Order: sequence, then structure tokens, then C-alpha cells
Amino acid sequence: MSTDDPTPRQPGEPTGGSAWEQMLRQMFGDDADEALRQMREQGLDPAAMAAASGLPDDPQVIGQVIGQVQRMLSSGGDGPVNWDVAHDVARQVAVTGGDPTLSPAVVRQATEALGVAELWLDAATDLPPAGGHVRALSRSEWVEQTLPTWRTLTEPVATSMSTALATTLADQLPEGMGLPAGLGGGGELDPAAMMRQLGALVFGMQVGQAAGSLSREVFGLTDVGLPLVADPATALVTRNVAEFADGLDVPLEEVRLFLAVREAAHARLFTHVGWLRGHLLAAVDAYARGITIDVESLEESVRAIDPTDPSALQGALSSGVFAPQTTHEQRAVLARLETALALVEGWVDEVSATASLPHLPHSVALREMIRRRRAAGGPAEQTFATLVGLDLRPRRSRDAAALWARIAREQGPEARDAVWDHPDLLPTAEDLDDPAGYATRRTAAADEHADLDRALAEILGGGAGAVGEGSGVAGDDGTGVAGEGTASEGTGTAGKGTGTAGEDAGPAGQDSGTTKDDSTEDGAGSPPDHGR
Repeated sequence: MSTDDPTPRQPGEPTGGSAWEQMLRQMFGDDADEALRQMREQGLDPAAMAAASGLPDDPQVIGQVIGQVQRMLSSGGDGPVNWDVAHDVARQVAVTGGDPTLSPAVVRQATEALGVAELWLDAATDLPPAGGHVRALSRSEWVEQTLPTWRTLTEPVATSMSTALATTLADQLPEGMGLPAGLGGGGELDPAAMMRQLGALVFGMQVGQAAGSLSREVFGLTDVGLPLVADPATALVTRNVAEFADGLDVPLEEVRLFLAVREAAHARLFTHVGWLRGHLLAAVDAYARGITIDVESLEESVRAIDPTDPSALQGALSSGVFAPQTTHEQRAVLARLETALALVEGWVDEVSATASLPHLPHSVALREMIRRRRAAGGPAEQTFATLVGLDLRPRRSRDAAALWARIAREQGPEARDAVWDHPDLLPTAEDLDDPAGYATRRTAAADEHADLDRALAEILGGGAGAVGEGSGVAGDDGTGVAGEGTASEGTGTAGKGTGTAGEDAGPAGQDSGTTKDDSTEDGAGSPPDHGR
């Protein structure tokens, strides 16, 4: 302990400084005063660090994070995000201001609303209920349920960023710099390893802060447009629902039912469109793993940043100093992802409105409020946009809702829902630009596929002799036909019900070969159906 301070203290004993300074004192132990003096001489003010950290200036909150920080700095872990810190910060943010255990009455109201929502949706869509757990969640329970998916979303970006930070910032550290003895140091520390650990701490604090903030904004498990849980489930974060209703001239029960319908509609889509969850998360992963860091630009950006100051790094991340450089391929992936997110939100918007309109007097007004809320986003979504490099707001959800409504009006709800049968059938950005031309473009695409199928049938039929007996074209009943002879003889294939996808007769040669009525004869082949 430095002799500059005449007041004796025990290691870790709180002083009159900020909560952040108290945390530093506990971390540095007997060397706290000397370390703080050196920090101030270098222009590192603990009060400024507290303001930039994003954590509340609350000794109790800070104290609960200290243990994790100490373990992180004294360990050799190389993970891009410190998930222990992320978890603790998220929980602390979630419970700020209180997060009481839900009463049985509150749980019953939420689960009953979700049950009613399923009944209403049965009349609006052919997709069945998601099944699985039906829950009422507190904010901290929402964090526990969803944090694993945020790990999937953020780690690819954090890995790229961590490597760049470690390489760039390690060069700025003083030679021979080590950790204080109170943190398990006492010797020199590899600068790159120290920067990776510091980066993991910063990313952990950022992700935890954002996840905790989201827990105070969302209404269920699907608000951000991505499936945040792997198993089928529906849930309402009851306190957030109640606070949202407080600012509206609409009864709480009606608000709860409307939000339950949206939650249940999302869950049906993510559960029964089997490829959708993987499609969305894979797009995020493909974008993130393609990130390349412009090292020269990064070096230019961090020249004024003290590499030993976590708060400076966190402030830089928040302001986008380390924003990754996107490539042409990433921009293409991002465009497809944004279209997919808009289609999900637009479908939920349209189906929920159809389901609730006959039952809820304020459904039109509530629909518009949710649309505006989703379009504006919140601080937590903006933080994730910085960390992940993606804006999760569906920019074109209104256009998508209009398209889904048009399909249902012109072709019926069954045709609308059938579009989700395969990702290749999804509308494109062009369809969102021109919903009126969607049907025409779909018909043209179908005709193009049919032409391709006929061409394949001709190739298979005309070359029957060349490949020997057994070549054939599948008919509408799955039977095959085969010609005999050589290709030079012009042998064709013709028979019952032959054609492409059961629609067009197969081509006949000038000298007809032997035809087969079914595939049980020797030489009758059954090539795959090339229909759409």
C-alpha cells in the first residue's frame, strides 16, 4: 500500500469512490492505491471508466461481477466471449428495479391467453399449433431461456474481432507488463493473450448488457424475428406485456391476447417449417464467418485508445469503431436474410391480424402499434446490430404483409402457407417491390421448370438405346417405359401416362421401340421425377 494514503485499509474494503473504483480496489488488493495512482497519472480516471462501462454504479451489482472478472483475468481461456460475465451482467440488468416471481394468477392469465390464441389461429392458418411448453416468464427466466442462442449468433463475429484486437492492441502495451499479484499475476503476461482475455471480457459485458436490456423489452420468445429457443414453445414475459398495456388506451386483457396470438403464430411457423430456423441462423453464421477486419483501418482507429482500459474498448465497440468491413458476398447474404426476416414478420403480422380481427375491438390499432415498435427498434437491438453486424429489424415487413395478404386473397390461405414448403419458393425482394406481379412471375418460373423437365425427358428418351435397355421416363403413376435398339435407329419411348411430372407425354421416335405398361418388366426404368 502506498504511503501517500494515510488511512489504513484492509484489502477489498470499500472506500468513498465509485462502485467501479471499489471493484478495482478489490481486484488489485494490497496494491490498489498504488495501481490507482498510476492509472490516474496515465489519464485513466475510474469515474470515467464507470460512466463508459454500461454497468450501474451500484456497489452490490459491481461486487457480484468482481469474482468473474478476477477469474477471467487470471485464467488462460481463449474464448472470444466471456459467457460467465455475459450471463451475470444479463441477469443483473434483467432484475434491475425488481423481477418478482410470478404469481399463480399471472401465470394462469398468460397460459390461458396463449391457449385462446391457438384456437383463433386454427381458423386463420393450416399450420398446426407448435406444441411444447406454454409458459409465463419473468425477465431473468427469459435470459436463461435465450442466452444459448445469442451465443450462437455472436461468437462467430467475436472470434474475428478478438483476433484482430489481440494483434493490433498487443503492440501498444508496455514491454514487460504483467498482472498485479492480487489477480494471480506476478510475472510477464503474453500481450496477445491479455488482449484476447480483455476482448472476451468486453464482448461478454456487451452481450450481457444487450441481452438483459432485451429482457425488459420483449413480449415473448420470438420478438426479434429469430427463433431464440431450439424446442417448440410459446411464452409471454408478463411484466413487459403489462407495462406495454399501461401506456395504451386498451384493456390489458385485450393486449395480452393480441400479443399471445403473435407469439403463437411465430411458434407455429418456426416449428412446422422445418428448414426455417436453420435457414435463418445459417445465414447469420455465414455472414459472420465471412467478416474480414481491415487491420490498417483498425490501427488508425485505436491509436487514441488505451489498450488497458476495458471501458475505452467497450465504448469503441458501442460506437462502431471496430465495425467489420463487409464484402460483396456478405452484402448478398445480408440482403437475403433481411428479406427472409421481413417475410417471417409479414406472415405473422397478416395471420395474426386475420385471427384476432373478429375477436378484439382494438386489433387494428394494436397491429399498427406493433408495426411501428418493430420498425423503430430499441437500444438493445442497436447494440446487437453493432456486435453481430446485423440489424434484426425487418425493414420491409409492411411490404411482406401486403404480399401475403394478396396471395391469400387471390389463391387462398392454403396457397399462402404452402409457400413455406421449400426455401426456393420464398418470395424475393422483387416480389416485395411488386406484389401485383408475384403470380405472373411464379407462373413463368413454373413454365420454365416444366420446359426443363421436358428437355430432360427428351434426353433420357432419345438416348435410350445408347445406354441400353432399362432407360425410361416416369409416368404419372410412377411407371417407367423403355425403348430398345440403338440411338442411331431413332428409337423413341412412348407409353401409357409417360411424361414429365405426369403432365406431358414422352417423345416418340420414328421407329417405335417396345413399350412397357408398367415398371415390372425387365428393362423398365424409373428415373426420378423432375417436377418442381
